[in-house]
Amino acid sequence: MKNSIYSTALFIFFLIGCGAKEKDNRTEFFPKTKLPTNKIPDKEKIWVFILAGQSNMAGRGKVEPMDTIPDSRILTINKNGNLILAKEPLHLYEPEMTGLDCGLSFGKELLKHIPDSISILLIPTAVGASSISQWINDSICKNVTLFSNFSEKVEIGKKYGTIKGILWHQGENDALKKETIEIYDKQLGNLFILFRNQIGIKNLPIFIGELGSYSQTEENWNGINKKIRTYINTDTYAYLIKTVDLLDKGDRIHFNSSGQRIIGQRFANEFINRQR
Repeated sequence: MKNSIYSTALFIFFLIGCGAKEKDNRTEFFPKTKLPTNKIPDKEKIWVFILAGQSNMAGRGKVEPMDTIPDSRILTINKNGNLILAKEPLHLYEPEMTGLDCGLSFGKELLKHIPDSISILLIPTAVGASSISQWINDSICKNVTLFSNFSEKVEIGKKYGTIKGILWHQGENDALKKETIEIYDKQLGNLFILFRNQIGIKNLPIFIGELGSYSQTEENWNGINKKIRTYINTDTYAYLIKTVDLLDKGDRIHFNSSGQRIIGQRFANEFINRQR
């Protein structure tokens, strides 16, 4: 029995770290061109959001044509840090695995609720397989030095606009061990202090997505979700995004495309609700 559980854990770790092999053509609808902005809006008219975490924030969903239709008011950055119109996929750190994330859906939903004069800048920093301790300790994951990269991207965000919040989804890696589950709420607190100090806003809103409810190790993932809720009760400016009703893409690890779009909408609506 112990060997069976151990084998399952190793298999899940392999999927999280390396990504399950896609059955379809992952890049079939990836955009062929990256469009620069015709005119960069004034700094006070750009709201910046940082996307951080591991693979479910970096995106593993199937990109479809609807996900590549740009809006002149939703911006992101290319690998050189230059502003471009946002098309999925936004994350660039894992070219062999990256797919649809929740960013563009978040931006499109947010546009429905904010003044027409405001543009949105989405800054991707999520890296698949990253643990929360790697973020705290500025470790290297997938050739990305996590906190240093976050800090670099924060400076780009500050250059162009005002940072309004962080969208965070992570924890699948930490769900692999009882020891990391037990301290996950404390680790969230440690990391978010670092995030807010780096950005320079002590009351910066951070929106935290739950892990999905489809894991083969459901008890462990529920353990992480309980720790997220425990942490949110201690942080006035942290908010929960529920995912219990969303489905995986068939690998029992990553949200499907529909789920990613819904998560994006929920992040946006939670942000708007907290502005009222």
